[in-house]
Amino acid sequence: MRRTLAMMVALLLLVLTGSAFAADVIKIGHTVSLTGGASMWGQSEARALDMLVKKINENGGVLGKKIEFVRYDNRNDAVESVNVARRLVSDGVAAVIGPAQSGNSIATAPVLEKAKIPMVVTTATNPYVTIDQKTEKVRPFAFRPCFIDPFQGTVAARFAITDLGARKGAILYDVGSDYGQWLAKYFEEAFTDKGGTIVAKEAFRTDELDYRAQLGKIKDLAPDVIFIPTSQKEAAMAAKQARDIGITATLLGTDNWGSPDLIDLGGSAIDGGYFVNLTDLADPDIQDFVAEYKAAFGEDPVLPNPVMAQDALIMIVEALKTAGTTDGEKLAEALANLSDIKVTSGVLTISPEDHNPLDKPAVIQQVDVANKTFKFVKKYVSVD
Repeated sequence: MRRTLAMMVALLLLVLTGSAFAADVIKIGHTVSLTGGASMWGQSEARALDMLVKKINENGGVLGKKIEFVRYDNRNDAVESVNVARRLVSDGVAAVIGPAQSGNSIATAPVLEKAKIPMVVTTATNPYVTIDQKTEKVRPFAFRPCFIDPFQGTVAARFAITDLGARKGAILYDVGSDYGQWLAKYFEEAFTDKGGTIVAKEAFRTDELDYRAQLGKIKDLAPDVIFIPTSQKEAAMAAKQARDIGITATLLGTDNWGSPDLIDLGGSAIDGGYFVNLTDLADPDIQDFVAEYKAAFGEDPVLPNPVMAQDALIMIVEALKTAGTTDGEKLAEALANLSDIKVTSGVLTISPEDHNPLDKPAVIQQVDVANKTFKFVKKYVSVD
């Protein structure tokens, strides 16, 4: 009897101690690709968040509590992203950072919305991350610090026509990717609106790496520019195959190109290509971050994910301060009304209508294979 009583007391103390410990932290989920083809961004994203949360906690945390990350690898897979979201709900997180990819974010949003847990994605640029495609209404618990694809596609088209002098364009895209499908659509609309003509629009399926048949059709129509809204691997393979069959058109891509793998895989074939990105290592607003990251890890951050991830964390921290609570509905309300807050990428204001940032700039970068870098070309704050 005494042993049983002692065990019950010990168990009660353990529960109380655990509860007290839990009360001293605010759990924030992080759903991120730590393995697979997108892992270089995911790992850089995780490093940047850990670096920032250490400083936040050393300075007293938020609401008198420390921030604690609950991080899972979603493997850049929509099904696994949903599984991760469910785990994070069970873990009792107050908010979630990520995913980075649009398809994964769209799959994740309903799970967190049902649980009334705010989600701040990092680099997911599809409009339907924060807007419900069926109802066309804003998702009350979904937010982002990055620009959206209509802007990105328009920037690419504007640059192609105005700066590259392109009049005939072609598109090579992944029909199995939300990211690729929508960016192809937005580029085509903007390119034609600005007086250009899309002479070819060729699709491939996810995981295909031989595009010679599609590129052969494109070559016959002699475009000035080929828009390739894919990840770095597919872009590099397409560049090699395009040059192999004699295509000389300028290659133009999107923010998924921004990986050292693009240069390693594409080599001279991708040299001189251009792509849209969220930020640049030379951006004055992120120089302190770049220096701090390099000092901590001995290499440059793999942009843009680590910058957007820090922006997402700062958004959540500011919302927690405003709401004064971890209650999901109050926290979401505070996120929807963030205005002129200082984030890693600059200054950010969220639109309550669509939960996107206002006036988020885009940059054009050019691939420089000889120096294994991406050169800053120009910056767009808006496009007409």
